Amino acid sequence: MTVLPAAPVGPLRLVPMQRLTNGGRWRTEAMRSYRMPVLLWFTRGQGRITVAGRTRGYGAHNAVYVPPRTMHGFEVAAQVFGTAIFFNEASGFEVPDVPCHLRIRDARAQGEISSLLEQLQREVHGDRPLKEQAIAHYGGLLGVWLQRQRDETEAEEPESPAMSLVRRFTEAVENQLYTGQSISDYAELLGVTPTHLSRVCNQTCGRPASELLADRLTFEARRLLLDTSLPIKRVAEVLGYNSAAYFTRAFHNRTGQTPSDFRDARRA
Repeated sequence: MTVLPAAPVGPLRLVPMQRLTNGGRWRTEAMRSYRMPVLLWFTRGQGRITVAGRTRGYGAHNAVYVPPRTMHGFEVAAQVFGTAIFFNEASGFEVPDVPCHLRIRDARAQGEISSLLEQLQREVHGDRPLKEQAIAHYGGLLGVWLQRQRDETEAEEPESPAMSLVRRFTEAVENQLYTGQSISDYAELLGVTPTHLSRVCNQTCGRPASELLADRLTFEARRLLLDTSLPIKRVAEVLGYNSAAYFTRAFHNRTGQTPSDFRDARRA
């Protein structure tokens, strides 16, 4: 089972969209997952976001909800602004169990989430009595806002067989990320050929299955190199590589740095 980042301290955490890219664009664009739900609220700019193997464009006043342990990544250009809200699962917020991408056109709904986030920011950065309780209640209202928008916004396109297959592929990758499975292994698990799996991945997100898997493994390798003190040989073993040398070559081919150089440069 995938080892994922720790849950936020307190009921939830708010992070400005631009701050997510601190340390490199790979922190948002590379395929990753969290063990806590995250709501992305974009207020300005546009780009592309991939969630569970499906790529779509996003723009201002888009809300993208990503459930726990769901593979995703998105572009954050210099002109993109917004907020990422990380919910602490332990706080019991009522949030959807499936991804959703909402284009919020109603000015009243836009004002509601803006007001909620402003109130949350005041509580998070202030020191008022009952701070944690207030944050939890505002977070609950944010969950209510999300559920209401799902009900009121036009229905999303039904999941096609191709979308279903790619979603199941990304779920399998998350569940078996540390097992060293190949694309052939995943295709066999899903009851299709590797060629068919790659073809449908290209249809839904413009990338073959092998690219999605390699990108996800590279993100996890970078996270382990930065967030743990595991020796590089152990990182390679944890991620299912046959040898440290093979891991180093694969990492260098995708990042232009060796694992040790990447770790030393970021920690410096």
